[in-house]
Amino acid sequence: MPATVPRRTRPGAGRPPGAQAIVRGNALHRHSYWLFGVFALAMVVAFWPSYFSRLGSQPSYHFHAHGLAMTAWAVLLVTQAWLMRTGQRVTHKRLGRLSYVVAPLVVITTIHFAHFGVQVVPVLDPVSLYFLTLVLNALVAFSLLFGLAMYYRRQPALHARYMIATLFPLFTPVTDRLIGRFIPALVPIVPRIEGAPIVPVAGFLLADAMLAALAVWDWRVNRRADAFPVALAIVVLYHVSVMSFYRLPAWIDFGNWFVGLPLS
Repeated sequence: MPATVPRRTRPGAGRPPGAQAIVRGNALHRHSYWLFGVFALAMVVAFWPSYFSRLGSQPSYHFHAHGLAMTAWAVLLVTQAWLMRTGQRVTHKRLGRLSYVVAPLVVITTIHFAHFGVQVVPVLDPVSLYFLTLVLNALVAFSLLFGLAMYYRRQPALHARYMIATLFPLFTPVTDRLIGRFIPALVPIVPRIEGAPIVPVAGFLLADAMLAALAVWDWRVNRRADAFPVALAIVVLYHVSVMSFYRLPAWIDFGNWFVGLPLS
Protein backbone atom coordinates (compact mmCIF):
# COMPACT_ATOMS: atom_id res chain seq x y z
CA MET A 1 0.00 0.00 0.00
CA PRO A 2 1.26 3.48 -0.74
CA ALA A 3 2.10 5.60 2.27
CA THR A 4 -0.59 8.01 3.35
CA VAL A 5 0.44 11.56 2.66
CA PRO A 6 -0.65 13.89 5.49
CA ARG A 7 -2.77 16.83 4.42
CA ARG A 8 -1.23 20.29 4.70
CA THR A 9 -2.89 22.35 7.37
CA ARG A 10 -2.88 25.98 8.25
CA PRO A 11 -1.12 27.15 11.44
CA GLY A 12 -3.54 26.67 14.31
CA ALA A 13 -5.64 24.01 12.53
CA GLY A 14 -6.79 21.28 14.87
CA ARG A 15 -6.72 23.55 17.90
CA PRO A 16 -9.95 24.32 19.71
CA PRO A 17 -11.60 27.63 18.73
CA GLY A 18 -10.35 29.38 21.88
CA ALA A 19 -6.76 28.41 21.17
CA GLN A 20 -7.05 29.64 17.58
CA ALA A 21 -8.29 33.00 18.87
CA ILE A 22 -5.23 33.20 21.10
CA VAL A 23 -2.96 32.47 18.11
CA ARG A 24 -4.57 35.35 16.18
CA GLY A 25 -4.55 37.63 19.23
CA ASN A 26 -0.83 37.09 19.74
CA ALA A 27 -0.22 39.22 16.64
CA LEU A 28 -1.36 42.21 18.68
CA HIS A 29 1.18 41.42 21.38
CA ARG A 30 3.95 40.95 18.82
CA HIS A 31 3.31 44.16 16.94
CA SER A 32 2.23 46.48 19.78
CA TYR A 33 5.83 46.40 20.99
CA TRP A 34 6.93 47.98 17.71
CA LEU A 35 4.12 50.53 17.80
CA PHE A 36 5.03 51.67 21.31
CA GLY A 37 8.72 51.60 20.44
CA VAL A 38 8.26 53.78 17.35
CA PHE A 39 6.19 56.24 19.37
CA ALA A 40 8.85 56.43 22.09
CA LEU A 41 11.60 56.97 19.50
CA ALA A 42 9.53 59.61 17.71
CA MET A 43 8.98 61.37 21.04
CA VAL A 44 12.72 61.54 21.70
CA VAL A 45 13.44 62.84 18.19
CA ALA A 46 10.62 65.39 18.39
CA PHE A 47 11.61 66.77 21.78
CA TRP A 48 15.37 66.45 21.42
CA PRO A 49 16.03 70.07 20.37
CA SER A 50 13.70 71.67 22.92
CA TYR A 51 13.97 69.34 25.90
CA PHE A 52 16.23 66.28 25.94
CA SER A 53 19.29 68.18 24.69
CA ARG A 54 18.61 71.10 27.07
CA LEU A 55 17.78 69.42 30.36
CA GLY A 56 19.76 71.98 32.34
CA SER A 57 18.21 75.08 30.76
CA GLN A 58 14.45 74.64 31.06
CA PRO A 59 12.55 77.77 32.16
CA SER A 60 10.47 76.02 34.83
CA TYR A 61 10.19 72.78 36.77
CA HIS A 62 6.87 72.23 34.98
CA PHE A 63 8.79 71.22 31.86
CA HIS A 64 10.71 68.56 33.80
CA ALA A 65 7.66 67.26 35.66
CA HIS A 66 5.69 66.89 32.43
CA GLY A 67 8.67 65.53 30.48
CA LEU A 68 9.53 62.92 33.10
CA ALA A 69 5.93 61.75 33.42
CA MET A 70 5.50 61.37 29.67
CA THR A 71 8.86 59.62 29.33
CA ALA A 72 7.95 57.23 32.15
CA TRP A 73 4.64 56.44 30.43
CA ALA A 74 6.34 55.73 27.10
CA VAL A 75 8.96 53.51 28.78
CA LEU A 76 6.27 51.66 30.71
CA LEU A 77 4.27 50.97 27.53
CA VAL A 78 7.32 49.65 25.69
CA THR A 79 8.37 47.49 28.63
CA GLN A 80 4.90 46.05 29.17
CA ALA A 81 4.52 45.22 25.49
CA TRP A 82 7.94 43.56 25.49
CA LEU A 83 7.01 41.45 28.53
CA MET A 84 3.85 40.25 26.77
CA ARG A 85 5.79 39.61 23.55
CA THR A 86 8.23 37.40 25.47
CA GLY A 87 5.54 35.63 27.49
CA GLN A 88 6.45 37.11 30.88
CA ARG A 89 2.86 37.58 31.98
CA VAL A 90 3.45 37.50 35.73
CA THR A 91 6.05 40.26 35.53
CA HIS A 92 3.74 42.17 33.18
CA LYS A 93 0.96 42.10 35.79
CA ARG A 94 3.25 43.16 38.61
CA LEU A 95 4.82 45.99 36.68
CA GLY A 96 1.41 47.06 35.46
CA ARG A 97 0.60 48.31 38.95
CA LEU A 98 2.95 51.21 38.24
CA SER A 99 0.44 52.50 35.71
CA TYR A 100 -1.84 53.49 38.59
CA VAL A 101 0.88 55.96 39.55
CA VAL A 102 2.31 56.99 36.18
CA ALA A 103 -1.00 57.64 34.38
CA PRO A 104 -2.28 60.05 37.08
CA LEU A 105 1.12 61.76 37.03
CA VAL A 106 0.75 62.28 33.27
CA VAL A 107 -2.63 63.93 33.88
CA ILE A 108 -1.58 66.06 36.86
CA THR A 109 1.71 67.30 35.41
CA THR A 110 0.06 68.10 32.07
CA ILE A 111 -2.68 70.12 33.76
CA HIS A 112 -0.04 72.12 35.61
CA PHE A 113 1.97 72.52 32.41
CA ALA A 114 -1.08 73.82 30.53
CA HIS A 115 -1.85 76.24 33.35
CA PHE A 116 1.72 77.51 33.31
CA GLY A 117 1.56 77.89 29.52
CA VAL A 118 -1.44 80.25 29.54
CA GLN A 119 -0.25 82.41 32.44
CA VAL A 120 1.75 84.60 30.06
CA VAL A 121 -1.41 85.55 28.14
CA PRO A 122 -3.08 88.67 29.64
CA VAL A 123 -6.46 87.80 28.10
CA LEU A 124 -7.52 84.40 26.81
CA ASP A 125 -7.83 84.84 23.05
CA PRO A 126 -9.14 82.16 20.64
CA VAL A 127 -5.66 80.67 20.18
CA SER A 128 -5.16 80.31 23.95
CA LEU A 129 -8.61 78.77 24.33
CA TYR A 130 -7.81 76.37 21.48
CA PHE A 131 -4.56 75.44 23.27
CA LEU A 132 -6.45 74.66 26.47
CA THR A 133 -8.89 72.46 24.57
CA LEU A 134 -6.05 70.68 22.80
CA VAL A 135 -4.27 69.84 26.05
CA LEU A 136 -7.07 69.36 28.58
CA ASN A 137 -9.42 67.38 26.35
CA ALA A 138 -6.50 65.15 25.34
CA LEU A 139 -6.26 64.27 29.02
CA VAL A 140 -9.98 63.49 29.11
CA ALA A 141 -9.63 61.12 26.15
CA PHE A 142 -6.45 59.59 27.58
CA SER A 143 -8.12 59.05 30.98
CA LEU A 144 -11.18 57.43 29.41
CA LEU A 145 -9.06 55.01 27.39
CA PHE A 146 -6.79 54.21 30.34
CA GLY A 147 -9.85 53.71 32.54
CA LEU A 148 -11.32 51.26 30.03
CA ALA A 149 -7.99 49.41 29.85
CA MET A 150 -7.95 49.02 33.63
CA TYR A 151 -11.64 48.08 33.77
CA TYR A 152 -10.92 45.24 31.33
CA ARG A 153 -7.58 44.28 32.88
CA ARG A 154 -8.84 40.71 33.42
CA GLN A 155 -9.73 40.44 29.74
CA PRO A 156 -6.27 40.58 28.12
CA ALA A 157 -7.50 41.13 24.56
CA LEU A 158 -9.61 44.17 25.45
CA HIS A 159 -7.03 45.45 27.91
CA ALA A 160 -4.27 45.37 25.30
CA ARG A 161 -6.39 47.18 22.72
CA TYR A 162 -7.32 50.02 25.05
CA MET A 163 -3.73 50.38 26.22
CA ILE A 164 -2.66 50.75 22.58
CA ALA A 165 -5.39 53.36 22.13
CA THR A 166 -3.98 55.52 24.96
CA LEU A 167 -1.26 56.61 22.52
CA PHE A 168 -3.59 58.42 20.15
CA PRO A 169 -4.69 61.40 22.29
CA LEU A 170 -0.97 62.05 22.87
CA PHE A 171 -0.01 62.19 19.20
CA THR A 172 0.08 65.87 18.40
CA PRO A 173 2.92 67.13 20.63
CA VAL A 174 5.11 64.65 18.76
CA THR A 175 3.71 65.10 15.25
CA ASP A 176 3.72 68.92 15.52
CA ARG A 177 7.43 69.01 16.19
CA LEU A 178 8.31 66.38 13.60
CA ILE A 179 6.33 68.27 10.97
CA GLY A 180 8.01 71.54 11.93
CA ARG A 181 11.46 69.97 11.58
CA PHE A 182 11.06 67.55 8.70
CA ILE A 183 7.89 68.41 6.74
CA PRO A 184 7.50 72.20 7.04
CA ALA A 185 5.69 72.30 3.68
CA LEU A 186 2.57 71.04 5.51
CA VAL A 187 2.37 74.08 7.77
CA PRO A 188 0.96 76.56 5.20
CA ILE A 189 -1.89 74.23 4.22
CA VAL A 190 -3.34 73.41 7.65
CA PRO A 191 -6.36 75.33 9.02
CA ARG A 192 -5.78 78.54 10.98
CA ILE A 193 -7.25 80.21 14.03
CA GLU A 194 -6.67 83.96 14.19
CA GLY A 195 -3.89 83.47 11.65
CA ALA A 196 -2.10 80.78 13.71
CA PRO A 197 -1.57 77.48 11.84
CA ILE A 198 -3.24 74.53 13.58
CA VAL A 199 -0.59 71.93 12.84
CA PRO A 200 -2.18 69.32 15.16
CA VAL A 201 -4.82 68.75 12.47
CA ALA A 202 -2.22 66.69 10.59
CA GLY A 203 -1.66 64.60 13.72
CA PHE A 204 -5.41 64.24 14.15
CA LEU A 205 -5.74 62.80 10.65
CA LEU A 206 -2.87 60.38 11.22
CA ALA A 207 -4.28 59.21 14.57
CA ASP A 208 -7.76 58.73 13.12
CA ALA A 209 -6.41 56.86 10.11
CA MET A 210 -4.32 54.53 12.28
CA LEU A 211 -7.20 53.79 14.65
CA ALA A 212 -9.54 53.18 11.71
CA ALA A 213 -6.96 50.80 10.18
CA LEU A 214 -6.67 48.96 13.50
CA ALA A 215 -10.47 48.67 13.70
CA VAL A 216 -10.66 47.25 10.17
CA TRP A 217 -7.77 44.84 10.84
CA ASP A 218 -9.37 43.65 14.08
CA TRP A 219 -12.67 42.95 12.35
CA ARG A 220 -11.15 41.18 9.36
CA VAL A 221 -8.71 39.06 11.37
CA ASN A 222 -10.44 38.56 14.73
CA ARG A 223 -14.08 39.46 13.97
CA ARG A 224 -13.90 42.00 16.82
CA ALA A 225 -15.64 45.36 16.71
CA ASP A 226 -15.32 46.43 20.32
CA ALA A 227 -12.26 48.32 21.54
CA PHE A 228 -10.83 50.08 18.50
CA PRO A 229 -14.16 51.51 17.23
CA VAL A 230 -14.88 52.82 20.75
CA ALA A 231 -11.39 54.32 20.92
CA LEU A 232 -11.84 55.88 17.48
CA ALA A 233 -15.11 57.48 18.58
CA ILE A 234 -13.47 58.92 21.71
CA VAL A 235 -10.49 60.29 19.79
CA VAL A 236 -12.63 61.78 17.00
CA LEU A 237 -14.85 63.52 19.57
CA TYR A 238 -11.70 64.93 21.15
CA HIS A 239 -10.51 66.22 17.77
CA VAL A 240 -13.90 67.81 17.05
CA SER A 241 -13.84 69.52 20.44
CA VAL A 242 -10.43 71.05 19.72
CA MET A 243 -11.71 72.68 16.55
CA SER A 244 -14.96 73.95 18.07
CA PHE A 245 -14.83 74.51 21.84
CA TYR A 246 -12.73 77.67 21.67
CA ARG A 247 -15.77 79.48 20.22
CA LEU A 248 -18.21 78.43 22.97
CA PRO A 249 -19.09 80.95 25.71
CA ALA A 250 -19.15 78.15 28.29
CA TRP A 251 -15.59 77.14 27.36
CA ILE A 252 -14.45 80.76 27.51
CA ASP A 253 -15.86 80.96 31.04
CA PHE A 254 -14.16 77.70 31.93
CA GLY A 255 -10.85 78.95 30.53
CA ASN A 256 -10.98 82.13 32.59
CA TRP A 257 -11.82 80.08 35.69
CA PHE A 258 -8.98 77.66 34.95
CA VAL A 259 -6.44 80.44 34.53
CA GLY A 260 -7.45 81.86 37.89
CA LEU A 261 -6.66 78.64 39.73
CA PRO A 262 -3.50 78.68 41.92
CA LEU A 263 -1.79 75.86 40.04
CA SER A 264 1.47 77.37 38.81
